[in-house]
Amino acid sequence: MHDNTAGTDEAGAFLARHPGIAAIELMVPDLNGILRGKRLRRRELPGFWRDGQSAPATLALLDSRGALIDTIPQGSSDGDPDVWCRPVPGSLAPVPWSRSPLGQCLGTLVGRDGSPYFADSRAVLGRVVERFRDLGLQPVVAVEFEFYLLEGGTAVPPVNRAGRVPGGRQRPAGPRVYSLEDLHDLDGFFAAVTAACDAQGLPAGSIVSEYGAGQFEVNLQHVADPLLACDHAVLLRRLVRGEARRQGLAATFMAKPFAALDGSGMHVHLSLLDRAGRNVFAPDAGGAVPAALRHAVGGALAAIPASLAIFAPNANSYRRLRPGCFAPVAPDWGPNNRQVAIRLPPADATNARLEHRVAGADCNPYLALAAVLAGVHAGLAGRVEPPPMVAEGQSPPPVAGLTPRWEQAIDDFAADRLLPGYLGGEFCQLYAAARRFEADAFHAEVGNLDYEWYLPAI
Repeated sequence: MHDNTAGTDEAGAFLARHPGIAAIELMVPDLNGILRGKRLRRRELPGFWRDGQSAPATLALLDSRGALIDTIPQGSSDGDPDVWCRPVPGSLAPVPWSRSPLGQCLGTLVGRDGSPYFADSRAVLGRVVERFRDLGLQPVVAVEFEFYLLEGGTAVPPVNRAGRVPGGRQRPAGPRVYSLEDLHDLDGFFAAVTAACDAQGLPAGSIVSEYGAGQFEVNLQHVADPLLACDHAVLLRRLVRGEARRQGLAATFMAKPFAALDGSGMHVHLSLLDRAGRNVFAPDAGGAVPAALRHAVGGALAAIPASLAIFAPNANSYRRLRPGCFAPVAPDWGPNNRQVAIRLPPADATNARLEHRVAGADCNPYLALAAVLAGVHAGLAGRVEPPPMVAEGQSPPPVAGLTPRWEQAIDDFAADRLLPGYLGGEFCQLYAAARRFEADAFHAEVGNLDYEWYLPAI
């Protein structure tokens, strides 16, 4: 479909560096941020890197279970036609946790005419990033992921992998936040994660034991390419789960895997550079918040209620958004405060940024960042002023300004007029229908709680 001689060189160089690799996994993120795809034989890679190959459009349009979505035309009533899949340059990497020598690469979907496929997550984000060029601005992005490690085995419900008393198997009491002993207890796992990140070119930074026992956070370093930042994010999730499995553990990026423990978020750090490379979020000479940052925050806050269906994409997501759990419950902001939706971390002029804390670790990073950037762009273009800040050292008012209900969030998304102008009207209609389909399927199930609450009494 297209000539990519440089790409063929990239594929050839990768195969030369890894003569033992016999297969390469081609991965495309679906609407949920779950990587779907297939394995290519070694001999197929140069041709794919040069020309791409056909792939069903529904590769990117499945629900969380991997099922077709009956309420959209794609796949159910259009014959599930093929589109075209092209490689993402620079994404070829070995898979260190695989039992057999294996490589991986990301793919992106395009139409048969070569134009970006409207429902491809990378294409949705790319359309929003393009809008910043009209303002002469370049987004710089870093992502932080929280996740839980679980004990290996088949326990239902799962058991969080809390640290052990040094030299024994007893589980200490308490949340164990910032525990170095817990990192020592899992030294082999985190050493493997760090080594795998290096092997795959993922810019992982610090690793922290978080507030929930068995919960950890890995920080990715900032890059001046939003698409690349999200590539790093989805690949880090895959890597953590893969390394955990290799070591007899499991890892989950569910937003709220345990009712009594804190949920897991995906925090987005964002700054903007002008054409001269200056950070437009840098404070002015008097230390005040500059107009560009105020307007960016104002737009981002205004977009949160309608974007919640993206930041919190499934039923479990809304169990995280509860007061007192370091997860935002209202569209608020403030300096150096981890309870608000948008935090201004302490930083010098070069590193001044906003931290968007609404999305759960279960989100599609491409779509979540697209929604964040849509709000920021609208705020800058419209000079939107934010509400008063929550002062440093103060708690936000105990008022929930974000809906705790999945269906309401989907309705708010479907009724919004801002996001279709950025993400695409056809995409927004499809996304709302896909979320409603999954919500209906979820609530039609009869789960354990039905029996625990109602069977004894009714």
